[in-house]
Amino acid sequence: MAAVAVGLGSLVTGVPGVPGAPGGRAHAAERDAGGAPPLPDGPPPAPGVDLDRVTIPELQARMADGSLTSSALTAAYLRRIATVDPRINAVLRTDPTAMRQAAASDARHRRGSARGPLDGIPVLLKDNIDTRGMPTTAGSLALAGSPPRTDAALVTRLRDAGAVILGKTNLSEWANFRAAKPTSGWSAVGGQTRNPYVLDRNPCGSSSGSAAALAASLAQVAIGTETDGSVVCPAGMNGVVGHKPSLGLVSQAGVVPISAEQDTAGPMARNVTDAALTLAVLRGDGAPRPAALPEGLTQQPGGLRGKRIGLWRLPSLGPEVDALMTRTAEKLRAAGAVVVEVTPPYQERLAQLEYPALLSEFHRDIDAYLATREGPRDLAGLIAFNRAHAAERTCFAGQELFEQALAAPPVTDPGYRAVRAELKDLSRRSVDETMAAHRLDAIAAPANPPAWTTDCARGDNDVIPSSTPAAVAGYPSLSVPAGFVGELPVGLLLMAGDRQDDDLLSLGAMVETRLKAWRAPRYLPTAEPPGASR
Repeated sequence: MAAVAVGLGSLVTGVPGVPGAPGGRAHAAERDAGGAPPLPDGPPPAPGVDLDRVTIPELQARMADGSLTSSALTAAYLRRIATVDPRINAVLRTDPTAMRQAAASDARHRRGSARGPLDGIPVLLKDNIDTRGMPTTAGSLALAGSPPRTDAALVTRLRDAGAVILGKTNLSEWANFRAAKPTSGWSAVGGQTRNPYVLDRNPCGSSSGSAAALAASLAQVAIGTETDGSVVCPAGMNGVVGHKPSLGLVSQAGVVPISAEQDTAGPMARNVTDAALTLAVLRGDGAPRPAALPEGLTQQPGGLRGKRIGLWRLPSLGPEVDALMTRTAEKLRAAGAVVVEVTPPYQERLAQLEYPALLSEFHRDIDAYLATREGPRDLAGLIAFNRAHAAERTCFAGQELFEQALAAPPVTDPGYRAVRAELKDLSRRSVDETMAAHRLDAIAAPANPPAWTTDCARGDNDVIPSSTPAAVAGYPSLSVPAGFVGELPVGLLLMAGDRQDDDLLSLGAMVETRLKAWRAPRYLPTAEPPGASR
């Protein structure tokens, strides 16, 4: 469920005074936050490569002309993880075979037989995605024993495309589907992931480690998963791009589940181009398509002219976020877009029905998944495990959702079936009717509030309704950086109709180019006094 700097370009180029360069402001913030030594100067992967900002096509062009190797790129990210990740605690483990994978990619590039845009590109995986030879825990000690015997289907697709599996990222334990009041970014296996922009703030859940790792430039792309908000909220709160694909576009085989009716894995990146290229590899819909950019993705801001966007303001997220949405709408209108204000219907009813349906589905789906792994064999076994292991309760003790799921009606129950049918109908109508009434290309809304302070005793402060219509409907959504409230990023969530992923990514690329809202984190130990939003 929904619910994290030192810029790597500084490491590569060594420019003094740039936030994140040795001696710069971010370095001082790091000392304040924990006394770590400054980042070492390491050999750059290639002259002039700024890994904060470089795109996959630019990296592939360098690999093609021989001025960059996957081995150098992978080594740079591994150094980055070793030196920066102690600040944010986003990466659980690195793959000991990563350099061998990179060397194999280099050999393919030398032979002229590269497998496509992801060949040699380092990728981090959320630790609820089965990866052979590496632990896959969903953040729980219950799964911390033997690794899965096989890769998840999406990992097979990444390997077949030549991607370098760099490691696994921390997550909110059980994808934030255990306690009634959890703390996003915490797991018994990995501890607490921190938001790279302000370290005492939360990264949002549950793909918290994937988003925080990208914000800190610890990989080129990462894979997250979402049931409702767990890709788009961490992306927004950590200032990166996150795409929740249409339901069924990416295989969920081998991914620790919450609900087959809503779960999907999706790409996360620092730019829409990289997210789109990664989706082209992940998608398993059988469509004969190369791993290439959707048509129109590279259009310039002028491509927004005539696009119709419905702005769902959500003032409940606070006046500073609302003011940012006003400025965002002005920028889009200046680029020629038509922005109209909308309020998608049926939201109260969706909120009432979603959790009861998910409880029944989780019981069914987690039992099926646990049957493939060593450890507890079913949900009742998980509940007993948590009661017996104090480490599972070091941040929050509750497992109310587990207990409610155990008692929930089975998915064969007519009452459950009626709830899921109503959810599907109302969520799709919520999006479809709004888009039709205003002839929209997409609905836009804030993806997140400014990150709240992480507090195990209080839990999350994450009532964020913008992700729900697309998540429940199985429609695509995309978060792109919109701007900042003080030092804290806020994303713009875009959603559209079923299987309109390519159109949504193309629109997102235009919006991203117009807003130009990304900036590297500075690893501040705490938030500065409130000031003007940027």
